[in-house]
Amino acid sequence: MRIGFLFNHDQIHQVAHSLPIAIALAKGGFAGEIIVATTNDRLAAEVERLAGEWLNAGITHVRLTLTPRSARIAGVLGKLVPAGKLMLYRDNLDFFRSLDILVVAEKTSLLLKTHYGLDNLFMVHTRHGAGDRAIGFDRASARFDHVLCSGEKIRRRLIVEAGVDPETISIVGYPKFDMVRQAGRTHHFSRERPVVLYNPHVSPHLSSWYKDGRAVLDHFVQHDERELIFAPHVMLFERPFVLTIDKLTISRAGAIDNRYLHGDNIHFDLGSRASTDMSYTMAADIYLGDASSQVYEFLLHPRPCIFLDSHGTNWRGDPNFAHWHAGEVIRDPAKLGDALDRAEDLHANHYHAMQEKMFADSFDLDGRPSSERAAEVIARLAERRSGQPGSGSAVQAA
Repeated sequence: MRIGFLFNHDQIHQVAHSLPIAIALAKGGFAGEIIVATTNDRLAAEVERLAGEWLNAGITHVRLTLTPRSARIAGVLGKLVPAGKLMLYRDNLDFFRSLDILVVAEKTSLLLKTHYGLDNLFMVHTRHGAGDRAIGFDRASARFDHVLCSGEKIRRRLIVEAGVDPETISIVGYPKFDMVRQAGRTHHFSRERPVVLYNPHVSPHLSSWYKDGRAVLDHFVQHDERELIFAPHVMLFERPFVLTIDKLTISRAGAIDNRYLHGDNIHFDLGSRASTDMSYTMAADIYLGDASSQVYEFLLHPRPCIFLDSHGTNWRGDPNFAHWHAGEVIRDPAKLGDALDRAEDLHANHYHAMQEKMFADSFDLDGRPSSERAAEVIARLAERRSGQPGSGSAVQAA
């Protein structure tokens, strides 16, 4: 039995959502092969850092590459679209055919079934994050053979909105929390003043950055009684243009003016490891954002939240913006100062209890490591498939 874990992205933010499961399988003495496949140097380095001694012991690490022709095409188109990521599947079909189970954190890998005919490849989706965006609950989720999710909120929406068979869903908790506990954070923010984390999303139709982000930076330039960590979605500045497919939009994140770089109360991180390992969500006193699922990681320890609605969203009653119930929503960055001043009181008197309820609905944490729970599900899936080749049998959550 060969189980593959694929990491095929420009950035490293998905690694912590499924690599802990591979490590837990190895630690549990899984009798088959565990193969972790990476597709660029960033991903390989992060896998090697986190997996450590388990590589080449219980886990085999392989590097998947593009053909020279595909690499040339990706070089031309890669500034706008993830061409290399998409061509990677075609160029490595022999590898994917060799697997019995493929575990992934994203959905482009479904091309292996829908376009390349690998119908017998049993695919497990770990998802990445516990956010509320509609794209996380589209019909593509139902094409996976099994889905691992963090909590009841995710399970409920997968069934109702994505049409996923309840028998193919397992609630396992949040393996990323295990990785943060084991590997630690890469940045411990030292500060003398309260710290605000500004974490805008990448999608132009959801993000506050394109319209209001610089006004947010202006506020902290002019008011240095608080410190700001500017750590947006790691893909916001990855390419010259931002293209989103859930609602077809294209925009430019633009440049950050030098005048923002000279103050002593603003820290910029456009995509380092610390942006992905909860360094900043753990360090901040206040969360300022819009649509990022990182707000739920911030709620691991309830603290004040503020959401900047740059699009005049009719959000109340919309499950795609359920996270906006965790704090005050403002529509004008000119109101940010007042919102910051009252954030602590609003949190204590209203939002703290709401955050605890939202967190419990999003994350089923039962005291066991989530990665071990997920590994148990995958091991049982493997056992059933080895006994009934091609059956696609599913198991229920532990």
